[in-house]
Amino acid sequence: MVHPTVSDVTRDILAELPAHRRETFELRLEQWFPDLHDAVTAVYPDPDAVAATMVEIAAHAYAARPEDLHRLDQRRLLEPDWFQQPDMFGYACYVDRYGQTLRGVGERLDHLTELGVTYLHLMPLLQPRPGDNDGGYAVMDYRAVREDLGTNEDLRALAQTLRGRGISLVVDLVLNHVAREHEWAEKARAGDPRYRDYFLIYPDRTTPDSYERTLPEVFPDFAPGSFTFDDTLGEWVWTTFNEWQWDLNWANPAVLQEFASIVLHLANLGVEVLRLDAIAFLWKRLGTNCQNQPEVHAITQALRATARLAAPATLFKAEAIVGPRDLLPYLGQGRHTGRVSDIAYHNSLMVQVWSMLATGSTALARHALSALPPTPPSGTWVTYVRCHDDIGWAIDDGDAASLGLSGAGHRHFLADWYSGEFDGSWAEGLVFQYNPDTGDRRISGTAAALTGLGPSRLDPDGAFGRIFLAHAVIAGWGGIPVVWSGDELGSPGDPNWADEPAHAEDNRWVHRPRVTDADRAGRFQQGSDAQRVFDGIARIAKVRAGLPMLHAEAPVDVQSESDDGLLVVRRRHPSGTLVALYNVTAEHRSFPHAQLIELGIPAPVEVLSQHDLQVDDTGSVWLPPYAAWWIVDSPLR
Repeated sequence: MVHPTVSDVTRDILAELPAHRRETFELRLEQWFPDLHDAVTAVYPDPDAVAATMVEIAAHAYAARPEDLHRLDQRRLLEPDWFQQPDMFGYACYVDRYGQTLRGVGERLDHLTELGVTYLHLMPLLQPRPGDNDGGYAVMDYRAVREDLGTNEDLRALAQTLRGRGISLVVDLVLNHVAREHEWAEKARAGDPRYRDYFLIYPDRTTPDSYERTLPEVFPDFAPGSFTFDDTLGEWVWTTFNEWQWDLNWANPAVLQEFASIVLHLANLGVEVLRLDAIAFLWKRLGTNCQNQPEVHAITQALRATARLAAPATLFKAEAIVGPRDLLPYLGQGRHTGRVSDIAYHNSLMVQVWSMLATGSTALARHALSALPPTPPSGTWVTYVRCHDDIGWAIDDGDAASLGLSGAGHRHFLADWYSGEFDGSWAEGLVFQYNPDTGDRRISGTAAALTGLGPSRLDPDGAFGRIFLAHAVIAGWGGIPVVWSGDELGSPGDPNWADEPAHAEDNRWVHRPRVTDADRAGRFQQGSDAQRVFDGIARIAKVRAGLPMLHAEAPVDVQSESDDGLLVVRRRHPSGTLVALYNVTAEHRSFPHAQLIELGIPAPVEVLSQHDLQVDDTGSVWLPPYAAWWIVDSPLR
């Protein structure tokens, strides 16, 4: 039930709106205020006051929301599963590395449309601190676009252009920290008590030392520890990532309210999906690793409910790169089901894809992926072969042990393989953040470089197969598959990544290449690597869009018994069944034709590569090396 005071406040704010607009907000308030109030009750001592302020923020944003976005809200509410449809296909890039400016991106959309893109993630574009800024994740002003990229009006115009092409705009929102140059941090250093309480500041090392007994280091090479001594304050500040990224104190409701306003500011510019960066780190609890705490989900629910009041077309994407058992709560479990993030990164799938390609075995992937519980009906995955970040080998020790493997040993093998140190490897990745204490090594590199199509082209024939196989796995899994910029053209990486001073110590820039007009034109050169890779991935997107079995709500059923070189996945939907067969080896592999019938496909036909399913004398069909088959029942049956 909505408190009368809340209704009075919103009535005054919305007084100038037409009657139907006021009624719409009132109905949303009845629907989602309980979610908001329950969430803040779980975190803050005065939930009535906190919830009332959140509603006031929502009402102001609703009153200011442009007419075309009100219409988008209505459309999304009529089709709540719009982002789970099989025609969703994503692309991620840096604005300056794809189109130089926001306007430039808008002028280069044909490339994305031809690829099949309906979801465009533009990497951090809000005003960062000058100099080193963690690739834009040290934000100095959440309400301004980077000056070299354009303006808020340019962002609004691009969002509108994208909507006209059926593409949803995705933008990063960094929740855990701000740049030390942010206005809030500047005021804290100046002694303003209101803003000191926005951060976690300690007079000496006593409390930081207590926390650091259980805190892992994120960047041990260049940012050891989780606290930084600030000379101006003469005190210690919590800095999980870098010394110039100050962690926020989410136990202070003022921080929640600030971000509610920021969320709705971006939504009113036309941003449809907000990637909630570093969300796992928001809540600090002594004696833990300060990740995945229950309060994180309550905070997300409060922000989500507020967004639903003013801009329900807005989706939340959780950037929670955590273990499989910690991941599902970000999509909503228990009391938070359907109330937190709509989509989350399937990091485990990405890691298992690379593990299968290196080993030629699916046993570990079958075990690990089948153990994951299904996503809630209202949520889904973002799947990807790789992203802007390094690849961390998140192999669960328990999963490895169940197959008689050493988790640490397998992680060591994968790092060796993808850095090219293992004999016979076709990969040309770079080691990122080697930790001598744990032996942990993460890997940088484009999809091409990690599959054998790198600078030395160690195995180009096999590389094309591995590239298409990897993208078919992530596209056939359900949710929203996302291609990282450059991978659609088979880019081997940026050979000059270290020439820019701000990038010289961070080899992740090798797999963040610029995609120029010349690069895009290169895909039209018959027989070029770019043309071959682009056409293959575009084919995957096109076929996927026409298969209702790949709607995100169709359950993913990993077959536990199969040839060790084959990953067999079944997707069942009211429209029919799809069985995906993936050969992760460089040899031909057989699969019993009768098993396709047992899995629910009486008249099998392969639709991705249009391979003729010829049955041999043993009753088997044979998959070529690195084949990816999507098999459905023949419509002619």
